[in-house]
Amino acid sequence: MANRTFMLLLGQVMPCIKQNASKIRIRRMELDTNLNMYFKKDEFYFVHDPTKKCKTGDIVLIKELPQKLTRLITHSLEEIVSPLGDVTDPITGKKVTAGKYREDIEDANRLYGKSKEAFDYEKAPPRGRLEGTRDFTHGETYIKYHEDGKDQPFAV
Repeated sequence: MANRTFMLLLGQVMPCIKQNASKIRIRRMELDTNLNMYFKKDEFYFVHDPTKKCKTGDIVLIKELPQKLTRLITHSLEEIVSPLGDVTDPITGKKVTAGKYREDIEDANRLYGKSKEAFDYEKAPPRGRLEGTRDFTHGETYIKYHEDGKDQPFAV
């Protein structure tokens, strides 16, 4: 264990049914030497997150624990890099919407006049306002074993 390198991994939070843990998908590109092409390969890690700080869809930074907590939980949550839906350019630190900086969109609105239907980002509430009505990322998930015709909104 002493020879192991300190490694941080960047991944996306997936729905998880474990208590005190979150499931993180790490996507890597693997080279197929026969075709000389790269293909996506997903690895899943369980991260110790007792407060359930991260929600489904968030991009997080994780690191390996010095010792496993359980057979499955091998990593710890370092930080939430970007919450789902809130895209920030990592170089400039500016907010981005559909490939354009929000500042540029606001400048164009000032020049040409703002549309009545335009979305106002300053007045928009933070994520989590619609929990229970449209945003179900806070709900406890469970495994769907069979189709019984009933609505199962939190099934994995």
